Amino acid sequence: MGILTWIIFGLIAGAIAKFIMPGNQGMGWLMTIILGIVGAFVGGWIGSMLGWGTVDEFDIKSMLLAVVGALVVLWIYGMVTRRA
Repeated sequence: MGILTWIIFGLIAGAIAKFIMPGNQGMGWLMTIILGIVGAFVGGWIGSMLGWGTVDEFDIKSMLLAVVGALVVLWIYGMVTRRA
């Protein structure tokens, strides 16, 4: 995938993950794109470890892996930025 495809893919995956995850993450559109791209890498890594495949095409399987990865990243982000 090219850089523009990764940006669009990241925006979609990040927006879906933010919609699914409860709470207010307080991220703008740029952080949502970064969340989705990082989530795609994390989801691809998880998918390859479990034998489900990787995130290397713009398809449903890759989008699901990216959203799962973005949810993991959001959960970690929430745990790190949580106020005591």
